[in-house]
Amino acid sequence: MADRKTFPLRIDEQILEGLRRWADDDLRSLNGQIEWVLREALRQRGRVKEKAAPTRPRP
Repeated sequence: MADRKTFPLRIDEQILEGLRRWADDDLRSLNGQIEWVLREALRQRGRVKEKAAPTRPRP
């Protein structure tokens, strides 16, 4: 597994709450959901290689 870095994040309260509900629906942690959303956005735009950004199948 890749090394993980700590990074402070300023985020709108409504966006954070939406991500929290989405994470709960997908049975992920909030941090895991944020990472998944960012990874998917990067993958869809060709900013990261497929093997460098594996995604967990959605329930």
